[in-house]
Amino acid sequence: MSGRSHASHVVDQFGAQAAAYVASAVHAGGADLDRIAVLIRALPGAKVLDLGCGGHVAFAAATAGAAVTAYDLSAEMLAAVSAEAALRGLDNIETLQGAAEAMPFPDARFDAVLTRFSAHHWRDVPAALAEARRVLKPEGLLVACDVVAPEDPLLDTHLQAVELLRDPSHVRDYRLTEWRAMLKTAGFAPGAVLASRPRMEFASWIARMRTPPTQVAAIRALQASAAAEVTAHFQIESDGSFLLDSVLIEARPR
Repeated sequence: MSGRSHASHVVDQFGAQAAAYVASAVHAGGADLDRIAVLIRALPGAKVLDLGCGGHVAFAAATAGAAVTAYDLSAEMLAAVSAEAALRGLDNIETLQGAAEAMPFPDARFDAVLTRFSAHHWRDVPAALAEARRVLKPEGLLVACDVVAPEDPLLDTHLQAVELLRDPSHVRDYRLTEWRAMLKTAGFAPGAVLASRPRMEFASWIARMRTPPTQVAAIRALQASAAAEVTAHFQIESDGSFLLDSVLIEARPR
């Protein structure tokens, strides 16, 4: 037994791979980033928080004219974001280290809080959403993008199993119904949802997290023995590549 905290797992996983995430083609584009850019351009002079940053949201919001605070547990990730921002000539991004569940910002500090492909690593999503509500202006905007689990328990269980085998910092891919409930409890009114099904190319999906060979073998074994419904839903290919379910949820304070 390691006896190490969840936060340590997150920092270990993403610190070492920070540059790979900033450069990741899977994370660098998509309809969700396009939608974020549209929403931020509609908020001239906005102050934006990129919560659990991987860089791409910060770059999209900064390019759209916002003053961005990139906030993350990993100092290495923040350094990679700063370096890439400098290369892109974006001087409207600042970085700050910390946890999503305890933010060092005053109430009503931001016009928008954005998070993308980060929440499934958070120890306490309800607490983080409550903090997001606190630091957001009353007329502000929350945009949450993440992998979501299917509502079917059979499919949900398979997804969580392969995610945890791949990455020990994984907590949970929440179902869309769970997201809606958590947002409402935190004081938000969930709005429009943009769904997508990104393809995970197996070799690069594993490489991003430096998954050990024993866990890679276990993932492949789970895929090989999966029920027909699982194989069909995730469209599991012969090399292990598959489709994920992803959503962007827009929400406003109630």
